[in-house]
Amino acid sequence: MAEHAGNQPQRQSSRTEQRAGRRHRSVARAAAARQRIDAWLADGSGDCHAGLVLTGPAAVAWACGGVAPPVDRTAGTDLVWAVFTERGAWLITTNVEAPRILAEYDPAAHGFAGLAEVPWYCSDDFAVAAAELSGLPAASVASDGCPAFGADASEDLIALRLALSDAERDDLADLGADAARALQASLAQWRPGERDLDIQARCAGFLEATGADAPVLIVGGDDRLEQYRHPMAIGQPVQRLVMAVAVARRDGLHVALTRFASAGSPEPGYAALRRRVLAVDDAVLEACTPGATYGSVLESLAGAYAANQADGGWICHYQGGPIGFAQREFEIAPWQHESRWYSERLAAGHAIAWNPSLPGGAKSEDTYLVTADSGLRLVTGAPGWPSEISDSGNSHPAVLEVGR
Repeated sequence: MAEHAGNQPQRQSSRTEQRAGRRHRSVARAAAARQRIDAWLADGSGDCHAGLVLTGPAAVAWACGGVAPPVDRTAGTDLVWAVFTERGAWLITTNVEAPRILAEYDPAAHGFAGLAEVPWYCSDDFAVAAAELSGLPAASVASDGCPAFGADASEDLIALRLALSDAERDDLADLGADAARALQASLAQWRPGERDLDIQARCAGFLEATGADAPVLIVGGDDRLEQYRHPMAIGQPVQRLVMAVAVARRDGLHVALTRFASAGSPEPGYAALRRRVLAVDDAVLEACTPGATYGSVLESLAGAYAANQADGGWICHYQGGPIGFAQREFEIAPWQHESRWYSERLAAGHAIAWNPSLPGGAKSEDTYLVTADSGLRLVTGAPGWPSEISDSGNSHPAVLEVGR
C-alpha cells in the first residue's frame, strides 16, 4: 500500500541512536532537577522542607531523569521513590525491581547515594525506608502528596519543573517527532470503511515501537466526530472524516497532538469551521510570550472564541495548557482568578499544548516550546504532512486528503 513520503515510522538505526542519546541526557536531566530541588530545600521555611520524598510517576520521572517506564501505567504511586535531604539523595524500590534499576538505570551515575530494597508485599515499608534514609521525622518531610509525610508540595514541584532543562527539551523534541510520525503514518494508511479501532491499534503500535505509550488516545470519525468532542473508538467503520488524538509519553515526558484525514476534500462547511478554530489557536499561541501570565493567555483564548462567533465556546471542551511531566501540568478556566496558576508567568522552556475546538468536529492541537526570543518552536512536527495557512498567515497541519 502506498504511503505519503515522510509518514513511515522511524527507521531502526535512527531509533537506536535516539535511545543512546536519551540515556546520555538522562544523567543531565537528573542533575538539573537536583539543582532545583536542592535550592527549594534550602529556601524552605521552617522545618517543612527539611527533606523531600517523591512517590508519584511524574515527580519521580522528573527528579530521576526518566528512571524507568512504569510497570503499572495507571498507578498513581510509582514502584520507585526518591528521597532528598541536604545530606544526599537515595532511591527506594521493591526487591522485584531493584536488579533492573541497578543494572539499567545506574543510580550512582544519576547522583543517588544508594538504592534501598523493600519487600514487594509490604507497601508500607516504602515510607519506613524513606524516614530511615532521610533521618528526619515524617512530619518534617514534604512530598508530592503522599499522606505518610508532612507538607504536600505538589504545586511547588510543578512550578519547579515547568521550565524544562536543555536535556528535557531535547527529549521532548524527539518524542514530539516520533508521536507525529505515529499519528501521521496511521492516518496515511487509513482507507474509507476501516474501523476506528483498527486505526487506533495501528497508532498505538507505531508509538509503542518508539518506546512511547499513549495515556490518551482518541480515534473517531464521521457522525460521531461531529456529535462528540471525544468520539472514543467503538469499532465503527469510518467513511468520510477521521480524527486521531494522542498524548504520548516517554521517559516521563508528554506531548499532545491531533491530526485529521478525509476521503477527498473536506466539505466546505467543515473547512470553514476549521478556519474559525485555527483563528482561536493563532490567538492563544500569539499570547504565549515569556513574561505573560497563564491568566492573560486564557483571556486571549476566550476573546478569540468570542471574535469567531463562539462566545463562551471554551466552556464546552478542555482547552489544554502547559504540558511536560503530566498530560497537562495544570488546567484552569479564564475566570479562575483565585488559582495559583492564573498569575504564573510563562518562561523560556515551558511546553504548551492548547486544543481549541468547535462543535462539528473541528479541533487544533500541537505541542510547542516557549523560546527566549518570544517565539514558539513546534515540537510535534514531522515531514510528509500537508499544511494549511490560517487567515493570520500561520501554518498548521492540514486535513490529509486520502487517495490524492
